[in-house]
Amino acid sequence: MKNIANQRYYLVREDVLTDAMQKTLEAKHLLESGSVSSIWDAVKKVDLSRSAFYKYRDAVFPFHSIVKERILTVSIQLQDQKGTLANLLGIITNAHCNVLTIHQTIPIQGRANVTLSLDVTSMDIDLNELIEKMKKLEFVESAEVISSGAL
Repeated sequence: MKNIANQRYYLVREDVLTDAMQKTLEAKHLLESGSVSSIWDAVKKVDLSRSAFYKYRDAVFPFHSIVKERILTVSIQLQDQKGTLANLLGIITNAHCNVLTIHQTIPIQGRANVTLSLDVTSMDIDLNELIEKMKKLEFVESAEVISSGAL
């Protein structure tokens, strides 16, 4: 067995993970959330063999569970309307994120770009859920993570 200090870690997009790895993550989520009470129930629900679950359970993790203290930088394209930034910041506040910096461009042709640096250490929702909540606001044209890292 490899020494943990000599192991390498990679950040990969979900769509390049094998099906078994993705199902392992789903099963782990079911167990952590209390939706199921046993590994058997979890693997059955996601249609995964127990051996595959045991193979990957200590090797694949959701991004948010690995780094506990982190800064997230998000780029958001907003329509230039009164109160848009305040409404966007409300979403961020409700997710228990701390705004570290705000950079907003001057609106051109009714649109402005806002770049936010957020301390997401205390965030109580999944990163993808936060981005989706931002995108659902009618005045947000796009929202994407441009960097993340440890504090």
